Amino acid sequence: MEYIKNTTDFHIPENTVVSLGKFDGIHRGHGRLLEYLKEKKKTGLKTVIFTFDIPPGWKLGAKKGKVLTTNEEKVRIFEQHGIDYLVECPFLPEIMHMEPEEFVSMLVRQLHVKCMVVGTDFCFGHNRRGDYRLLLKLAGQYGYEVEVVDKVQADGRDISSTFVREEILAGRIERANGLLGYYYFVQGTVVHGNEIGRTLRAPTANLLPPENKLLPPFGVYVTRTSFLANPEKKYGGITNVGCKPTIKGRNPAGVETHLFDFQRQIYGADIVVEFLASVRPEVKFDSLDELKRQLQKDILFGINYYANVTEL
Repeated sequence: MEYIKNTTDFHIPENTVVSLGKFDGIHRGHGRLLEYLKEKKKTGLKTVIFTFDIPPGWKLGAKKGKVLTTNEEKVRIFEQHGIDYLVECPFLPEIMHMEPEEFVSMLVRQLHVKCMVVGTDFCFGHNRRGDYRLLLKLAGQYGYEVEVVDKVQADGRDISSTFVREEILAGRIERANGLLGYYYFVQGTVVHGNEIGRTLRAPTANLLPPENKLLPPFGVYVTRTSFLANPEKKYGGITNVGCKPTIKGRNPAGVETHLFDFQRQIYGADIVVEFLASVRPEVKFDSLDELKRQLQKDILFGINYYANVTEL
């Protein structure tokens, strides 16, 4: 996959099918868009995802929140889906104030668009004045087709990034995973911690997540970890998300994973930690001995749970 970013002067020479949006979370609704792209690829078109480097709402006065999927994580997911091009356009003033038809003209000219695949809620252009109806209206003039994709629902509600975010913040990880169609994850580089885990007979890989990444509520989770260098190999484990309140001093919020039957030093490795299920909330224990006893219970629970894990 070719990853184009940090420029509005992007050009793709081949004829393309393009899907546009924020793609935060890349949930099952987005998955339907990607399936349409794959079908169009069979006709000889190159597949393109067009998104912005930041959520447009942040530039338009909305409160900056946490994202379900960082830009780096999106790259990995789209590569796994076999997308040919990911265009991450900077949301600059000239883009922000572009009228909807001007925006369409730019895309068709610079991306050689022959088909656009969008959801029913897709809006674009200055003040969000463009939508799928305008795309349909302009299709004949600019020489492209439009595929308008209906929402995917779960329990009578449209699956959306907001829906997924609500489930994660409520600690309903398994429910969120069902909406995503894959295990929610965080990726990053293993850093040195305070090595308390070794004294508790549970050495851990410490990850400082990106500042803008949404984390589940502080607590312990059954997880599955892989290395970006070898993504096919998976390792079961348990992960603590939080500030380690039993440990003295101020500890930054982090993601700390104990891998079952794993002894290697992996400092500096880039890893992906997938959240499978919640074990318990974060608790401040009266002593390290009490924490050690609970950790052994958590590990036993995690081993038994992981033994029955299947792909979503």
